[in-house]
Amino acid sequence: QVQLVESGGGLVQPGGSLRLSCAASRSIFSISVMGWYRQAPGKERELVADISNPGNTNYADSVKGRFTISRDNVKNTAYLQMNSLKPEDTAVYYCNAFTGRSNYWGQGTQVTVSS
Repeated sequence: QVQLVESGGGLVQPGGSLRLSCAASRSIFSISVMGWYRQAPGKERELVADISNPGNTNYADSVKGRFTISRDNVKNTAYLQMNSLKPEDTAVYYCNAFTGRSNYWGQGTQVTVSS
């Protein structure tokens, strides 16, 4: 069952930008925190950024100043604006939604930064 749908990934040159979207099913009720994680080949999945319902944000040190997370509670959607992309940002990006009761994961969207 698809409950989180990610989109916006693709191939971009270094220094470019991408905007990822994560649309959560309306059946996922009362999401308290939404986050973006990423996993590169041979590496552990890591937190990129997350955002709570009141709007508090948290970023990995590696993306601070370059990435911005936001959310639209009406649409049950989270976004990740990625600027000044670097080759080391290449990974599969996963959306996560936490309700206090359950954790939900998307299937991932590929981001490749290469010239």
